[in-house]
Amino acid sequence: MPAVVDLENLRADVDAAVARHLHRLADEVGQIGPTATALTDQAGALLAGGKRLRAAFAYWSFRAHGGEATGEGREAAVRAGAALELFQAAALLHDDVMDASDTRRGRPTAHRVFEARHAEAGWAGEPARFGESAAILLGDLCLVAAQREIAAALAPLPPRTAQAAREVFDAMQSEVIVGQYLDVLVQAEPWGLDPAADEERARAVLRAKSASYSVRQPLVLGAVLAGADAARLEAVDAVGLPLGEAFQLRDDVLGVFGDPDVTGKPAGDDLREGKRTVLVARAMAAGDADQRALVTSRLGDPALTDDDVQALRDVILATGALDGVEHLIQELATAATGALQRADLEETGREVLLELTHAAVDRAA
Repeated sequence: MPAVVDLENLRADVDAAVARHLHRLADEVGQIGPTATALTDQAGALLAGGKRLRAAFAYWSFRAHGGEATGEGREAAVRAGAALELFQAAALLHDDVMDASDTRRGRPTAHRVFEARHAEAGWAGEPARFGESAAILLGDLCLVAAQREIAAALAPLPPRTAQAAREVFDAMQSEVIVGQYLDVLVQAEPWGLDPAADEERARAVLRAKSASYSVRQPLVLGAVLAGADAARLEAVDAVGLPLGEAFQLRDDVLGVFGDPDVTGKPAGDDLREGKRTVLVARAMAAGDADQRALVTSRLGDPALTDDDVQALRDVILATGALDGVEHLIQELATAATGALQRADLEETGREVLLELTHAAVDRAA
């Protein structure tokens, strides 16, 4: 989606805002403890990648609701996008530790990088424990950075606008953290006894953990920054929730069937991590006894071979779970597109948001 996020120089401006923040942060960290700049180096490596999709949804919602392409409001929208990127980095760092992920965007995850640093140096203690601790602290540091960036973004704005935008940003953070807990909880609770309940729990997790902060809240944040009234906020919210859910369902499909060279993660990684997604819930619901037994016994086994992964994929295909989720994605995307077309928006902004909608759903990574 480079053509869409590059419009009006958005990606470059968000990247520059993130880089400025990380530069200041590295100076601060270096003064506290020179060796701790390993944290900001790793943050820079993580933040160098990414689609900048959240920033784009926020910015183009701002423009679609009448925000100007230059001036103070535009700068606030760009910096709010940078804050969203910093918050996403924090969420990814913590999520990778909880999922024991080895790679992110084609590179070793932060906890693996710090684990390797410990092992190579021959330091005392357990390398894995050190790596996880460092990654958690780096996530915390990125979370603090997000607070600072959103505060700086909103400072020049009228108090009422700034307060409303801050409330959106804060609610988003709480929702993601609770969603992360629900994700941990659903991995521990009984699974497979009530397929309909399993799917609803999986959808509740993805709405709270990913859908809201990936699409819905950035859209609302941009609208608030442009001064949208309650009716227009309600209309854009009606776009964001189904689109955010479709976006995360696409991630779930790619986590099982994606090309590792494109996704930057090993094939079938979500199956090794045991993610209890809508895709898996539907396979369990439609499968016969043997298929359900295979999923139950192998899902979440980190030692799955490529052949094991393929066997689980075959079940998902044979039960119609993949086709069903693809149909659900299209239903949700159609609902979001319809809501977007009905909303009271500036036409140029609407067109870009429609492009972003397609890019969010029809993607390979």
